Amino acid sequence: MKECCALYGVYAPGEDVARFTYFGLFAQQHRGQESSGIATSDGKQIYCHTKMGLVSQAFDSDVLERLCGHIAIGHNRYSTTGSSRAENAQPLIVTSPIGKMALAHNGNIVNSDELRQQLESQGFSFRTTSDSEIIANVIVSAPQKSWLEKIRYAMKRLIGAYSLVILTEDTLYCVRDPLGVRPLCIGELNGGWAIASESCALDHTGAQFLRDIEPNEIVAINANGLQSYKEGDGKPSGLCIFEFIYFSRPDSIIQGRRVYAAREAMGAKLFQLHPASADVAFGLPDSATAAGIGYAHASGLPYNEIMLKNRYVGRTFIEPHQRLRELGVQQKFNPMQERLNGKRVVLVDDSIVRGTTTPRVINLLRKSGATEIHMRICAPPLKYPCCLGVDMASSWELIAAHKDIPEIAKFIGADSLGYLTVDALIEAVGLPREYFCLACFTGNYPVPVQLDMNKLSLEMKKG
Repeated sequence: MKECCALYGVYAPGEDVARFTYFGLFAQQHRGQESSGIATSDGKQIYCHTKMGLVSQAFDSDVLERLCGHIAIGHNRYSTTGSSRAENAQPLIVTSPIGKMALAHNGNIVNSDELRQQLESQGFSFRTTSDSEIIANVIVSAPQKSWLEKIRYAMKRLIGAYSLVILTEDTLYCVRDPLGVRPLCIGELNGGWAIASESCALDHTGAQFLRDIEPNEIVAINANGLQSYKEGDGKPSGLCIFEFIYFSRPDSIIQGRRVYAAREAMGAKLFQLHPASADVAFGLPDSATAAGIGYAHASGLPYNEIMLKNRYVGRTFIEPHQRLRELGVQQKFNPMQERLNGKRVVLVDDSIVRGTTTPRVINLLRKSGATEIHMRICAPPLKYPCCLGVDMASSWELIAAHKDIPEIAKFIGADSLGYLTVDALIEAVGLPREYFCLACFTGNYPVPVQLDMNKLSLEMKKG
């Protein structure tokens, strides 16, 4: 399962904003590895560089030197809407009668097809296949005469998930959709301001975290300072629960809650619901490490790091030849046999999506000498696909959509299998239930979509 993108933005006169943005994106590499880009402005002109690959592959000192100015936005991409192609790399540059604009987007627009048809009928053409260009052109097409009012106009037409950083010649805009699906936060940086998808990126660039940008809020930063324009109570109603389970770095803070602490609590809840007679507990690295520690502490079992992860698998453009490809999961995980031999193991993981990787992990542990494997999952059973920016399987591919828990346990080869319930998950996260989108567990979507169990239609409901 993969999430859409990472955002970073800086308004800091006198600072090397391109380098700040580079390191802000580097800290959020986990949110997207397909392409990276930075746009800057010196108050008169917008400069931009995008390239396929990781942050470290997309930029060097010479490139960063050419990205001059005191305002910057940056983007790491993982494609959900639109394929992995160079032209889909962001930030995107568009032109309107009032000037140029660069935009970077995290999320997924449910009504993108409808909006694209409307824009094409107005004479707009598209050079990308992403819904981010649709957002940019909805803003440009607005009849209003200022960027702020154009963005407000667009927010009334967009349905779905969108956190945005937008750069004009003289202003940095930051936008979060009314549901608050994707995180976005703001910090103070040497008398200026920094914006990031995750607070860990603020930490890495020396910015002091101030607060989350609220749902349905526009923040504008320019020579006049910071202005906030918002509606509503500032509480999310569609925050993706997988930010806490999987997507966000464990050292990030979302809505005042440290992600690591939430994951530890998930592990403790798993023990309360599903204790196991075992010798050792551990979490599959890296996203389930904290939950594995939480399970071990609650159960009194020793926590033992018995499987190590190659963190660079999946981040290379050189495909392994067939013999190496057949090794599959062994390219990603390597068990330490002497710590497994003859042991009954509790294995904690964040989720089971299609059920293709988990059996291979369990088989690898058995080959390394584990006598029993008790699988514990932080997420409740995933039964419904996501329409808001998570690259999740269609319903017919989701194993929990057509198998019950004992059937899944048999399929993956576990001696026992236990999931968190939705209620237990919410208790572990420690925030109100009404903050979250739980549609992948419940089928109750925060936006109107038509759902078929064999496929997901993103057409708007009529009436």
